[in-house]
Amino acid sequence: MSIRGLDTEVRKTRKQIFKEVANLAYHSENIIDDLEALPYKLSDADTPRFWENIYRERAVTRERLRLAMGLSLRPENKPVHATQGVDESDIAEKYYEPPLMQVIPSACNACAENKYVVTDQCKACTAHPCAKVCPRQAISFVDGRSYINQDLCVKCGKCKQVCPYDAISKQVRPCALACGVNAIQSDEYGRACIDDDKCVKCGMCMVHCPFGAIADKSQIFQLIRAIQSEVEVIAIIAPAFVGQFGENVTPAQIKEGLKQLGFAGVYEVAIGADMGAMAEAKHYVHMIESGDPAFLLTSCCPSWSVLAKKFFPETMESISNELTPMVATARKVKEEHPDAKVVFIGPCASKKLEASRKTVRSEVDFVITFEELDGMFEAKEIVLSELETDESDEIKDATSAGRGYAVAGGVAGAIEACIKEYYPEVEVHIEHAEGLSECKKILALAKAGKKNGCLIEGMGCPGGCVGGAGTNIPIPKANAQVKKFVNCAEKKLPEMTE
Repeated sequence: MSIRGLDTEVRKTRKQIFKEVANLAYHSENIIDDLEALPYKLSDADTPRFWENIYRERAVTRERLRLAMGLSLRPENKPVHATQGVDESDIAEKYYEPPLMQVIPSACNACAENKYVVTDQCKACTAHPCAKVCPRQAISFVDGRSYINQDLCVKCGKCKQVCPYDAISKQVRPCALACGVNAIQSDEYGRACIDDDKCVKCGMCMVHCPFGAIADKSQIFQLIRAIQSEVEVIAIIAPAFVGQFGENVTPAQIKEGLKQLGFAGVYEVAIGADMGAMAEAKHYVHMIESGDPAFLLTSCCPSWSVLAKKFFPETMESISNELTPMVATARKVKEEHPDAKVVFIGPCASKKLEASRKTVRSEVDFVITFEELDGMFEAKEIVLSELETDESDEIKDATSAGRGYAVAGGVAGAIEACIKEYYPEVEVHIEHAEGLSECKKILALAKAGKKNGCLIEGMGCPGGCVGGAGTNIPIPKANAQVKKFVNCAEKKLPEMTE
């Protein structure tokens, strides 16, 4: 059972932080003073809501506000003011201080990394099966009840398996359990920290932390500043958006809401997915017809691509060099609106780094998530379900294939459909993996030559894009909404291009 999809206090707090930062951009006449006052506004009583005292609660809030402004956390061993750097971040263009993901030390509970403990369910039974199966004699008895010596325990789990009362609990740090690349380490105080050499910025650690101690940096403040300037700002929105802002909120209402926020136009990123599906279909067909025994890796998920490059560099040449849907759509927008700023709105935290990479210019000026956009709607008091829209203003640019990119298997499925339609003589072999652990397994098999001739789709988040770190609703609900959106597309497949 996972906390993903539950409307927990952690999610509510994150949304409140985004709303307040957006409010600063919209209404504040003195950013420094108003930012200083926010921890007192959000924790306005002597009794803390979540922590043992009000001082810790406000300290955590200050760091969350800094990250939401795009700033880094303050060092613990230096006297740095809570609003230091805010003036530099008060700009109408992207502002980013690396790293993207950070653990807030004052919010971390220093959870056990990997530990077996005896709970109060122990019945002090006569058989003592837990002690009998322990290979290191780590289990002794205190007042007849089992006790595990952590210095001797090798974490084999045999005691837990044999206990007839399920009285032995395996305690694992939730953020580390969610990380498929072992990027969560411990600092000298036992608190979580992130190894950036391993991290692929998927954000799964962030959404699985029950304390909200991990957060990514936001660009909403700078985005609002850009909208407030005279420049044209255009939104490109990922196909996973349907259902993210209310089950009965229509795409047309979301488009109208974006316009009320000040966006000059709205494009579907699924347009770029359509272009990518056709391009990668051609790439695969060429690979098969040329007799190349290799495999083709999709490139639309940045965490998947970074995973391959960091941990399986031998597979790098097999990653598709086609533009990702975000970049392809942004370039199309810039062709039509060369002076506009382009904002990618999606479910993904790692797109923030893809948009900033220097090897392939993305043409994307800002990246925000659905979660961050929801905070902007609340700050402007825009209730999407109440907006009146013109039916002709519906978002309806992309095909079923492109919209299907939002769910696991959808990318490979779209490419396969294009191949079967336009290259029926070519037999296609499809594989897909979701979640970093599964992605690592399939890349290891590909590296070993066991996936030759395959088109392999990788999604860093379980469920695909609908399971991204910046989403608002449970994955099953998101899947159902995307399926409806896919089925209502006027065209099923993109047209063949030369």
